[in-house]
Amino acid sequence: MMPVLVLGSNSPRRKELLTKAGYEFGIRASDVDESLPEGISPEDAVLMLSKRKSEAISLNEEEVLLTSDTVVAKGQEILGKPSSFEEARDYLHSLSGKQHDVWTAVTLRDAHTAKSFAVRTRVTFFSLEEKEIIRYIESGEAWDKAGGYGIQGKGAIFVDEIQGDYYSVVGLPLSRVVRALRDFDVYPS
Repeated sequence: MMPVLVLGSNSPRRKELLTKAGYEFGIRASDVDESLPEGISPEDAVLMLSKRKSEAISLNEEEVLLTSDTVVAKGQEILGKPSSFEEARDYLHSLSGKQHDVWTAVTLRDAHTAKSFAVRTRVTFFSLEEKEIIRYIESGEAWDKAGGYGIQGKGAIFVDEIQGDYYSVVGLPLSRVVRALRDFDVYPS
């Protein structure tokens, strides 16, 4: 019997990417504490959160669970999802004209094995004008995204250059996920 893939997330972007790749899957998200220890590196942070999300969801014998987490980082400073207009504006100002890293971690787990990995993608922004930052925040797109922007939406116009996996910035390093799922005998339809 083929294993059943379960996405441990309500992220519309992760759902869309797995569907695009041809997977059939169920959804079983958890609500976990996403607080992080002081001074944790961005890579360790996404790995910790991805594993924490995985451990919060129970599985049966035929299921393979996929959980993921994404953070935006300027050096070792992690920019989470903004909680206010001012924080979103500060994030986008701090990214303006500069390079930053987007880290996405994935944890795959079945009843017997767990495997985690993290992918770093480097993104460079054009210099942003105050007006375009304010318009972007007012569009409502900044709120549920690490660093206050979504590369797959209106935030794409901020991006001068990307080095690495575009889909990892969206929220799931799809090529790596497809290859890692093979180890669990999970294949697209």
